[in-house]
Amino acid sequence: MNLKNRNFITLLDFTSEEIKYLLDLSQQLKKEKYAGIPHKHLQDKNVVLLFQKDSTRTRCAFEVGAMDLGMGVTYLGPNGSQMNKKESVKDTARVLGRMYDGIEFRGYKQEDVEALGEYSGVPVWNGLTDQYHPTQILADFLTIQEVFGYLKGIKFTYVGDSRNNMGNSLMIGSAKMGLHFTGVAPKELWPDQALIDTCNKIAEETGATIRFTEDKMDGTNDVDVIYTDVWVSMGEPKEVWGERLALLHDYQVDKTMMDNANSDAIFMHCLPAFHGKDTEVGKDMADTFKDSYPRVKNGEMEVTDEVIESPQSVVFQEAENRMHTIKAVMLATLRDANE
Repeated sequence: MNLKNRNFITLLDFTSEEIKYLLDLSQQLKKEKYAGIPHKHLQDKNVVLLFQKDSTRTRCAFEVGAMDLGMGVTYLGPNGSQMNKKESVKDTARVLGRMYDGIEFRGYKQEDVEALGEYSGVPVWNGLTDQYHPTQILADFLTIQEVFGYLKGIKFTYVGDSRNNMGNSLMIGSAKMGLHFTGVAPKELWPDQALIDTCNKIAEETGATIRFTEDKMDGTNDVDVIYTDVWVSMGEPKEVWGERLALLHDYQVDKTMMDNANSDAIFMHCLPAFHGKDTEVGKDMADTFKDSYPRVKNGEMEVTDEVIESPQSVVFQEAENRMHTIKAVMLATLRDANE
């Protein structure tokens, strides 16, 4: 399968077969890394990582993955370029595309990563926007595949803000790969209906199902995977916490919710997670809202510490798989299929 020169901006642009190919390639590269087999297939190429939003996993996954493939890497942090300040996205794309073989973007606007893809002339990879987070979904699905041995037919529940980049992307990925997706959230936090309709059309071809419910016990009953994410995304103002807590404090993933799932169900989270007072934000939110929302008094927001530290939690396996899947995306889009 030849994906050379393709952008990786949203999973909507890829067929089920192409996604499966990327997952298979990820698995192969992971085995090679564990076995100590060098795979510097992209020797002497160079990539740039264009970050408007900081990240631990995304940056490290792209940097280590690129170096494993033999490439040079330039990191441009939130203050490292003039894009959207003194230089347009279109001009930035045309500059970087003449210096680098590939561009990663992690930021806010989906239109920005799309403009980079349109004007740079080299593959562009979406490391996260406010709308989509496709590289994370590959890591999530590789993890599910490793645990259960398959994807099609998995009963998958996402708990929390279902209209954010993770809710959107997990729904798309589930539709593409035949998972039964349930979003559990207040109706105010359900995705755009047009995107739901698009995913339902895809699901008709793959056997997937898409549904949403406000009932957390109904939505998590007899499922294989329970997934959640932070309630307030990076870049949103602190004031949003009060609004989200009012909507989501009863949707915290706890042992009761996990016990409602299948006995071999797993817990997933894209990280970072607020599950204690050992972070600045966790402590601040606990101190601020402990009287109004007792569930968060220990700094536990979207998930309890008991769940994330339990044997059912695969969050660190999932985090590692960011590297293997991102490596596969770079390799697949930068080399010829017959190389």
